Amino acid sequence: MADFSSSANRIQSANVSARLPWFALLALAMTGFICILTETIPAGLLPLIGEGLHVTKGMAGQLITLYAVGSLIAAIPFTIFTGGYRRRPLLISIIVGFLVFNTLTALSTSYVLTLIARFFAGVAAGAAWGMIAGYARRMVPDALKGRALAVAMVGTPIALTFGVPIGTLLGDLIGWRAVFGSMSALTLVLIGWVFWKVPDYPGQSAKQRMTVGQVFVLPGIRPILAVVLTWMLAHNILYTYISPFLEPSGLVGNVGLVLLIFGLAALVSIWIIGLWVDRMLRTLVLISLSCFALVAAVLWVGAQSAAVVYLAVVLWGLTFGGAATLLQTALADASGEEGVDVVMPINTTVWNLAIAGGGMIGGALLEFIGVEWFPAVLLALLIIALIIAWRAKSGFPRK
Repeated sequence: MADFSSSANRIQSANVSARLPWFALLALAMTGFICILTETIPAGLLPLIGEGLHVTKGMAGQLITLYAVGSLIAAIPFTIFTGGYRRRPLLISIIVGFLVFNTLTALSTSYVLTLIARFFAGVAAGAAWGMIAGYARRMVPDALKGRALAVAMVGTPIALTFGVPIGTLLGDLIGWRAVFGSMSALTLVLIGWVFWKVPDYPGQSAKQRMTVGQVFVLPGIRPILAVVLTWMLAHNILYTYISPFLEPSGLVGNVGLVLLIFGLAALVSIWIIGLWVDRMLRTLVLISLSCFALVAAVLWVGAQSAAVVYLAVVLWGLTFGGAATLLQTALADASGEEGVDVVMPINTTVWNLAIAGGGMIGGALLEFIGVEWFPAVLLALLIIALIIAWRAKSGFPRK
């Protein structure tokens, strides 16, 4: 009888462990949502922010720059110095950082103080992105790690798709300060959510933790990071300068609609990738890169046609939505449980370099040779990424 009871308990435990902890994973997704929303929402509020702080739109735009700089600088050092801390208190501390610095942004009348608040909000984001992937994967067995990561990352496309347009609309209705105040209120809800549903885990001892150098030389890590850089460079060149790129097709007045279509397609992509990432990671990476390269080729010859652009944007969204899940899953698999909390901040750093590089390269292309050459540059970058991914058998292994 005791043996039967013990066997039943083991079966029940296995069944429980095989389920996704949805509420906990969605709390991580909400953390990512706040990260992205805090980063991007000033883009739609620049005239109002400039007026409120008595600066130009260009100076107001530096609120976005300082946030990115903070995230870029903080990601790796934060992980190195906090790897031994328990996970939930550390996550809550990071979220409290968003609460403090978004509230300070909402209340500040000083441009300099606002820039400082934005920098430290970026620091909080860099710390958060270093935790989310590893945290999500620790909640589930190996067979569900990819799906768990897909759920934890769903906040990003939701913020990109709906957050900025809604924030811009609210800014016109209630003012930009109230928008930042609303994000602080949302953060308070998230703190309670994390206390309620997110499990705690111990940190790693100094002996358990791998160094950045040790992780960087693991088989497969460098090819995956190279794919991250080239893929995201291509994406950000187009995404950052989507407005001038749409001028030849006459869609410049429909930027909001184009980005909404892109975001909705990205959400569909996340669902698809979440279903198959644990079984077909390599295949999905190669398909995504190939289809994005097809988008670039189609836009190279058909960017003057509105219909072609709309179809290309749908395919672009489908190729991009699951990119974070695919690449972070590949990095986590290649680094192992001992290195996952170190490799994710490295990924965050490379990702932010691609964002900054996309802005600079796209700006140079726009200034010196014109938007008609965007697709050619995208195609070249994506072919490079595809070759690297194809050859990286240890980074993107066959499953």
